[in-house]
Amino acid sequence: MAKTRELRRRIRSVEKTRQITKTMEMVATSRLKRAQDRVVGARPYAQALADMLGDLLAPDLAERFPVLRTPHGTPKRVAVIGLSSNRGLCGGFNANLIRMARDRIRQLEGEGAEVELHGVGKKGIGYFKYQGRSFATARQDIGDRPNAEHAVELVEPVMRRFEIGELDAVEVVFAKFNNPVSTPPTLLPVLPITPPEREGVAVDYILRPSAEEILQVVLPLYLENQMYRALVETAASEHGARRTAMKSATDNAGEMIDFLRRTYNRARQAQITQEIAEIVGGAEAQKG
Repeated sequence: MAKTRELRRRIRSVEKTRQITKTMEMVATSRLKRAQDRVVGARPYAQALADMLGDLLAPDLAERFPVLRTPHGTPKRVAVIGLSSNRGLCGGFNANLIRMARDRIRQLEGEGAEVELHGVGKKGIGYFKYQGRSFATARQDIGDRPNAEHAVELVEPVMRRFEIGELDAVEVVFAKFNNPVSTPPTLLPVLPITPPEREGVAVDYILRPSAEEILQVVLPLYLENQMYRALVETAASEHGARRTAMKSATDNAGEMIDFLRRTYNRARQAQITQEIAEIVGGAEAQKG
């Protein structure tokens, strides 16, 4: 009797857990659709900026802009911007991002570089603080709905410091959104800017104002867009990872419920058989 009560209790507990994970899966699916739309919507603008830079940049112009300056030898001062989420329950999403950021920092420091860490997201910040590493900046207010202003706030200070020579390189660790089930951690060097390769046939423009004046506006926009895309792709990746994790948890809970019900039915059947045997045995004893 005690065994069947315990099994019923466990079945009810797992059923409640399955309801929670199913709800979280549905919420993540809804948020993933909106985040995915932001990723897709950002791509045409990013491609237009890349094409424009590919058309405008020339060796003589590249020498006039500090954000295009490539340091001689190994970079000595590097800023690493590590993105992660504020919430968990998304499988190995945060662990993969943290591992890539940690390995990259170790690699840079092994090469003799001085690394300053900029954190975005509660999970990554919490991990590195636990490891005793200090942050140049730590942002937990961006969440899973980043906007262009967030990108500007993150990239503008490091861009200014790069221009005056305080930094030799800036890199971003983010989750690249290929599709909801493929969100690999990715290292993106954002400074110095590497001129993108022009896709398609180059166009001969008549420029007014000059290419130099246009680049003064376009180069910061390109950097901000790189950061914005990293933010929105990481947000979409978080929702995709959470949906996958919650679907797996829901499926596992369903399998566990089926197993517990079978076990309960067998235990109940054995109990009934035992009770019948006791009744028959008692009746036979009374006849004797």
